[in-house]
Amino acid sequence: MHHYIPLTAAQEKTMLELLGLTSVDELFTTIPAQVRAKASFRWVPHQALSEHAVVKHLAELAAENLSTDAAVCFLGGGSYDHFVPSVVRHMLLRSEFYTAYTPYQPEVSQGTLQAIFEFQSVICALTGMELSNASHYDGGTSAAEAALMACSQTGRQVVLVSAGVNPRYRAVIGTYLRAAGLGMELVELGEDGRTPVPDAARFKDVAGLVVAYPNYFGIIEDLARFSAVKGNAVLITVANPVALGLLRPPGELGADICVGDGINLGGSLSYGGPGLGFMAVSAKLMRKIPGRIVGQTVDVDGKLGYVLTLQAREQHIRRQRASSNICSNQALMALAATIHLSLLGKHGLAKVARACYHNAHYLARRISENLGLERAHSGPFFNEFALKLPKDPTPVLAGMESAGVLAGSLLADDYPRLSNAMLVAVTEKRTKDELDRYVWLLGECHAV
Repeated sequence: MHHYIPLTAAQEKTMLELLGLTSVDELFTTIPAQVRAKASFRWVPHQALSEHAVVKHLAELAAENLSTDAAVCFLGGGSYDHFVPSVVRHMLLRSEFYTAYTPYQPEVSQGTLQAIFEFQSVICALTGMELSNASHYDGGTSAAEAALMACSQTGRQVVLVSAGVNPRYRAVIGTYLRAAGLGMELVELGEDGRTPVPDAARFKDVAGLVVAYPNYFGIIEDLARFSAVKGNAVLITVANPVALGLLRPPGELGADICVGDGINLGGSLSYGGPGLGFMAVSAKLMRKIPGRIVGQTVDVDGKLGYVLTLQAREQHIRRQRASSNICSNQALMALAATIHLSLLGKHGLAKVARACYHNAHYLARRISENLGLERAHSGPFFNEFALKLPKDPTPVLAGMESAGVLAGSLLADDYPRLSNAMLVAVTEKRTKDELDRYVWLLGECHAV
């Protein structure tokens, strides 16, 4: 049997002696003691188990989690509890698609290239932009790449970023810009939750402005206000793709770049991933856009085909001159988004977006009328809102969670001025009974 075990006790001893060590634990002494686990993991069996026993053991561990299958979810902040048709997962399991990479031999991978081309096409239609790439890792990396693109396009060193952009995205943008020797300046929100418009003189000094649409608090920004005064600066919108089923596309409102996360199209919450960063740009930025682009063409016989195009921008052609060094993408998740959007269709996506909008407004109105609690911002909102409480919402959230309702998320860490507020998101999955029960539970927990 030992022939099938990769490391015997004797081999382990030999390797440790060669390293001058006496135990495997000594390999991990560089890890600070305060972050090392001092007790054994209770969930790790002390002896080998049969397959049946392993499945049972894992099921018992999983039952300790509170999932969206067992709880009613009002969590938001970028990832939402949307319904995903079962056919999406079944299509993804086809072996032809089961990879997350664009191919390096496109001529023998026409099916994969066509799927990516279709993804690019639906993203362009959704955003109102002229060109899309094959995708990025997630919304944060696509936003950061957009900020770098703005600096490259304008030759300027600073990017303005609205405080209404997802705090996680802002952190990634800041990391990318600092590494490139560039700067980021935060634009605080107004009382209505919208981003104030910098004056034209300020736009002349910066590479661009990153603004969310809708923003982190669900507030719908007026993009036309920025495009009217931005001049040569680049207007970058971080969009919720589901909201674009209801709102005007950023491209029609003067945006130069539209990015976001497509996790809400065919994806699942899954502890925050896997995400799907999408990016679409205006034609003037065609040779600046990072990542891979699939184009449609015909072969020598006139047959339709697909190719990787504009490759001179990419790092495998001229690394030192590349628009970005990103190469891998989320092609599998892009396919999931494409399948999901194809199933919904234009009118279906609009129906989902309207349901999110009306459910969120119904909940906010009922909370105001029944409990006297108001939103933190007065601006128009889509499917989520910051709800003000007279005290720390932590015990309220804990009380509602114990009743099977994930009522929202805290804002204090990212927005100290909103320490008594929580972010509440509503999707098309929520029923009137669930919304009414939320109001009742909030009243019960709020009164304690």
